[in-house]
Amino acid sequence: MDRHCHTSSIEVAVPATVAFDYMADGLAQGEWTFGSWDRRHLGENLFAGTSLFDGKETLVRIVPDPDMLIVHYYLGSDADNMVPRNMARIVPGSMIGKDDQCAIVSIISWRHAFMEDDRWHQLCQSHEVQMYIIKNRLEGVFGDT
Repeated sequence: MDRHCHTSSIEVAVPATVAFDYMADGLAQGEWTFGSWDRRHLGENLFAGTSLFDGKETLVRIVPDPDMLIVHYYLGSDADNMVPRNMARIVPGSMIGKDDQCAIVSIISWRHAFMEDDRWHQLCQSHEVQMYIIKNRLEGVFGDT
């Protein structure tokens, strides 16, 4: 296991722009992220949610880049001191030799020096599961499946 960065990816049967819009939706993120459940909008792309792991509140600032199909997620407990811990990258199907009615959704996470091995392992494993939630939400709501 990489001690510095973790990447999880899954193919979804929706166009890349649909997947991007979903991944950039701060309230919708509360449907699939275990670390910030029951999401509330606080304003200016700032959201708060509760961790299913420890019950603590986490703040998330979402910074979407629609031209690159990247969503940056800044995390922290203080809105003035958030760090870019995660990002989602959406890859259109045509970039991998398929049609554009599908896409790849990837989540990339960086480990901070203070994070213990058990917490890092938990984060990596939860992202693997979250990919299936994202896939099922996207295809169930926006897809033909």
